[in-house]
Amino acid sequence: MLSPSGQDVVFVLVGLVVLGAAVLCVTTKQLVHAALWLVVALGGLAVQYLLLTAEFVAWVQVLIYLGSVVVVLLFGLMLTRAPIGPSPDADSGNRPVALAVALAAAALLVTLVVDAFRTAWIDLETPRGTAEQVGDSLFRSWVLPFEALSVLLLAALVGAIVVSRTRSQARTREHGGGDR
Repeated sequence: MLSPSGQDVVFVLVGLVVLGAAVLCVTTKQLVHAALWLVVALGGLAVQYLLLTAEFVAWVQVLIYLGSVVVVLLFGLMLTRAPIGPSPDADSGNRPVALAVALAAAALLVTLVVDAFRTAWIDLETPRGTAEQVGDSLFRSWVLPFEALSVLLLAALVGAIVVSRTRSQARTREHGGGDR
């Protein structure tokens, strides 16, 4: 039987923190708290990448997701004037169905990953991919999905601005003001 190393123990503990933060992210009724739990989960994933000796991917995780996606998400929350406190609109009442779907998806994912990597062992002592190899793969194979994601995020931000302006104009008309 293999005895776990300190790195294995830290990996499992950080994984539990990421799992807890992800569960809190999707179960909290406060939107700002959900965004902050998302920061914890994404930061924990960057730590996981560091533990797997994938420093370049860890920095990409920090710069793109923590530095960009979460900022765009928080700007979207601010521009749509989302409630700061608990929001009754954040709960649709479908928790049992959502839990069943999440558990089924997790079971399927775990089954697929265990089956795919049952006999594969990763040697963490010798680095496999250099930054040059990862960058080459990223910019040759994944440039279109990254660009599509950036356009999607930009569209979401523009949509948030449109929604916030429509609501503010409707409030102005309700309170006796008007377009001048």
